[in-house]
Amino acid sequence: MRADNSAHLVTSAQRRHELTRAKTIKTLRELDTAGTPVTFEIVAGHAGVSRSWLYTQRDIRAEIERLRSLNRRALPPTTPARQRGTEASLTRRLEIALARNRDLTNDNQRLCRQFARALGQLRAAGLPVADEGAAVPRHSSITIGPC
Repeated sequence: MRADNSAHLVTSAQRRHELTRAKTIKTLRELDTAGTPVTFEIVAGHAGVSRSWLYTQRDIRAEIERLRSLNRRALPPTTPARQRGTEASLTRRLEIALARNRDLTNDNQRLCRQFARALGQLRAAGLPVADEGAAVPRHSSITIGPC
């Protein structure tokens, strides 16, 4: 008759279960400390366990869900901190853009006045003036575009 070794098997299974739990909890702590997103798939891969096993462990499952919800609320910015603009640099860029906009507005107004004078000169000289939107006759040497 064979000896009953079931007690040894049960002890071995319990020990393996506790080692797996300890390894999984350690993995959770490491992922959380590193700021890595925590998901069932990532934890399973790092701990070397199956996702289905993680779902059966209520406390581990609750911790993964808690950490996952924290990561969703506080997502890191897509641009690394060293590459993000400071408030001062953004303010300076805005000032430059506004100054450029002012310059372009002034240029536009100057060109509109210049166009109006040229149009007036054409009319005063009795030369044909194209309607708005119509092409200027080819023999004209004036190349001022619409305002």
